[in-house]
Amino acid sequence: MAKNDIAKTIEISKALKFNGGGHFNHEFFWDSLCAPKDSHRPDHDTQLMRYILKTWDSFEQFEERFEKRTTAIQGSGWGWLAYNKKQHRLQFSATANQDLITDGNQDLVPILNMDVWEHAYYIDYKNARPVFLKQMWKVVNWEKVGERLAAAVKEHQPDYTKW
Repeated sequence: MAKNDIAKTIEISKALKFNGGGHFNHEFFWDSLCAPKDSHRPDHDTQLMRYILKTWDSFEQFEERFEKRTTAIQGSGWGWLAYNKKQHRLQFSATANQDLITDGNQDLVPILNMDVWEHAYYIDYKNARPVFLKQMWKVVNWEKVGERLAAAVKEHQPDYTKW
């Protein structure tokens, strides 16, 4: 690449963003899954469930809103459950294509994502993205999601000693 070749730099950065984002998003996704026998909804006394209930009032409402917003992604993309490190709460976020969750908001720490690229569901579910998402809850590794939340909360706790 020639020095100061802006066009080439832009081309390479787009490829890095797309391929790098794709790698991260997929690795994170696969690491969020487990066998159905090992997928257990978080207990009510866990930190994860407390955060879910604080934001959505019930686990069912969380699932419903996550499914609805993820289904609504046009084209390919990702639905995310994230910890907002400034607001100290969970929130939903969506990204298109292979964009990283932090591309749109640096305050979000991902704890779960769902792949809604057609390759993730088309063979088994055809165009029924909502059915695919409903089935995905059966293979979420909630223990891993809880560990991610705990790490995010611990790392981004407000320091009340400075007040």
